[in-house]
Amino acid sequence: MATEPLSAGSDRTREALLAAARQAAASAYASRSGVHVGAAVLSATGRIYAGCNVENAAFPLGNCAEPAAIAAGVLAEGGAFRIAEVAVWADTVAAPCFPISPCGGCRQRISELALGPGVLVHFTWPGPGLSSVAIGELLPFAFRMDPRAAPPP
Repeated sequence: MATEPLSAGSDRTREALLAAARQAAASAYASRSGVHVGAAVLSATGRIYAGCNVENAAFPLGNCAEPAAIAAGVLAEGGAFRIAEVAVWADTVAAPCFPISPCGGCRQRISELALGPGVLVHFTWPGPGLSSVAIGELLPFAFRMDPRAAPPP
């Protein structure tokens, strides 16, 4: 039986993205913070790309998981790559499900390549457990080089 392609907004897609992000987090190099982060993006073509954080001694110069996943998508699909949905997962030795959302820089990166402001970003958060928030809500006034390219509020 053939599996239907993943489509943005479905429970199956959310679960597949979270599983890919969690698997990517297991490969993270978090030698400074101990927080292993994985991210997975669903491209407009229906493919999932994952990435993990990589820290180093020059701590502010480490790499977040989200741009690593985005870079994998751009490498595979070129300049036409666009994001349809995102999931972020983090864990530590003490917390197997560590609450985390994309940082400001990662929100900007996601926003620039998202299909639109309604693209969902899933992440673990205290209280509700899993949050699913549109990138336009996470970054309502995203920076744009061309103000005409800004999505409507």
